Amino acid sequence: MRTFIALTLLIGTGIFTALFFGFDLKEASTTLEHDDEQTGIRDETIITFSHVVAEDTPKGRAARRFASLVEERTDGEIKVEIYSNASLYNDQNEYEALKNGQIQMIAPATSKLTERFPRWQVLDLPYAFPTYEAIQEAYEGTIGETLLKEVEQDQMKGLTFWYNGYKQMTHTNQPLLQTTDFERAHFRVMPSPVLKSQFESLGASASELPFNKTYTNLEVDFVNGQENTLSNIYSKKLYEKQNHLTVSNHGYLGYVVLMNEAFYESLSEEHQVIIEQALTETTDWIRRHSIEMNDAHLRAIKRDNLMDVHYLPNRQKQAWQQRFETVYNEYELMIGHHLMREVKRIQNEYN
Repeated sequence: MRTFIALTLLIGTGIFTALFFGFDLKEASTTLEHDDEQTGIRDETIITFSHVVAEDTPKGRAARRFASLVEERTDGEIKVEIYSNASLYNDQNEYEALKNGQIQMIAPATSKLTERFPRWQVLDLPYAFPTYEAIQEAYEGTIGETLLKEVEQDQMKGLTFWYNGYKQMTHTNQPLLQTTDFERAHFRVMPSPVLKSQFESLGASASELPFNKTYTNLEVDFVNGQENTLSNIYSKKLYEKQNHLTVSNHGYLGYVVLMNEAFYESLSEEHQVIIEQALTETTDWIRRHSIEMNDAHLRAIKRDNLMDVHYLPNRQKQAWQQRFETVYNEYELMIGHHLMREVKRIQNEYN
């Protein structure tokens, strides 16, 4: 009997304690107050931005600048998460990841689109754009407008072009000055038939390799040369596997900024305007600062004696250009007469 009474008292005490201390009936009967912080978490939009280069490059810095502008001007309603150095997707699978909605934004080298859109090879033509002003006119004029419109058929939103710099030649064993220096050499190239033909016209062979595999393939001597901007050569430490650098400015490496179209259309008009304004400002910034960054990396290479630096004389440049005429003839039909006429117009204006 005593046990029953003790048990009853214990249960009753527990119920009373729960009601008095652990459960507020008044609070339960009223509507919970609005929690701004929780709403912010629920409403935050994430833009996953994947790219393959190092952070201390024109594209790496531009991506961070763009992210900062967007987050600031949307009061944190949009957050841009950046994955650099191919840490999320490499340059072989980032496009499909974007198309499938696994990420929202990429900025691949323009050459990476040539397999899907052959007319994009116009930007890979050697010595197509002789000055920085010519590059800007190509990106922001008729050529750029035509190419950005083309990606719309693949459910992509082409937003802008970003700048890096002119490409230079590097090689393990010898300087590349005479056209005969290229004979029997093997180069890494981006996936563009024009780029392969460029080297073949000089008597070399070329293999398409992902950017993040370039160092390894130089290390094992699968390829013994490559072309790239000074910022990429320096930031990826390609100088550790290449002894000779030829400042040739024979082609230009830039990027196209793409967004998944369905994702872009899901954004409010206000947020679309903020993103496009941030991109405009970032594009203007990278156009100016990319030149400074590449120049600084060249100075660092020379200062620290990381490579033997050679400058291509005008006479040899003309010999290269003569060889490259076959590339223009080979791809004119594929690129289209309209774009090729625009290239020649720009060349005549800025040469």
